[in-house]
Amino acid sequence: MRIVGGIYKGRHFEPGNSFRARPTTDFSKEGLFDILDNRVHWEVTDALDLFAGTGSISFELVSRGCRQVTAVEKDFVHCKFIRKVIAELRIDNLRLYQNDVFKVLARSGEAYDLVFADPPYNAPWFATAPESILNAGVVKPGGLFILEHPKAFRFNQLPGFQEMRHYGSVHFSFFKPLQ
Repeated sequence: MRIVGGIYKGRHFEPGNSFRARPTTDFSKEGLFDILDNRVHWEVTDALDLFAGTGSISFELVSRGCRQVTAVEKDFVHCKFIRKVIAELRIDNLRLYQNDVFKVLARSGEAYDLVFADPPYNAPWFATAPESILNAGVVKPGGLFILEHPKAFRFNQLPGFQEMRHYGSVHFSFFKPLQ
């Protein structure tokens, strides 16, 4: 995993062989953050990274100056890796919760300016994940929700859909919350 922009640009971290997450590719992260750098004022942005996996997106957000980042990841090995990188970089504005995303969404009272989700593509509930996240109230009015997904899925029929971008085999769908 490599951080592609911001103050930690170029830092590389190896999650190890026991890692089961599929990290977002550098190519797709660069494309995504080129878009976000033109839309987001990082210093006043609170972000939520759901299904954090390697923490790659969380670390990009912190590196670019995001005010506060909250990451949710269920897998113990993944969380251990994220905690290791947090300690190594001495990050103090990244909170990590080791928990099931849907349990966190059900009881979360917080809303965020930017929400990113990269659910496991093979999960039986994958197709319904974006609607569950949008309906949870975790995206502030005027905020942005981004879903990473494979080409096989299209979410343009969902309320709040704005656009879809793709970088190789990685697709990002952008949503605004309904007011």
